[in-house]
Amino acid sequence: MSQRDSNLLWLSDLLSQLKSCQKQLEWTTDAEAVHLLTETMIRDLECCRRLCETLQRRASLPAAV
Repeated sequence: MSQRDSNLLWLSDLLSQLKSCQKQLEWTTDAEAVHLLTETMIRDLECCRRLCETLQRRASLPAAV
C-alpha cells in the first residue's frame, strides 16, 4: 500500500470517527461527555488537517521519473 493510500485510509477512518462523535453529541446532555467528545473531535480534526496538508504538498511535488 502506498503512503498516499495509507493516508487516504487514515483520513477515511478519522472522518468516520468524527461522524460517530457527532451522533453521540446529538443525544448526550452530560457535560463531561460533551467535553470528552468535543476534545476527541478537535484532536481528530487536527489530524485530518495535517493529513490533508500532507496530501496537498505531495500533489504539488514534481512526479518522480
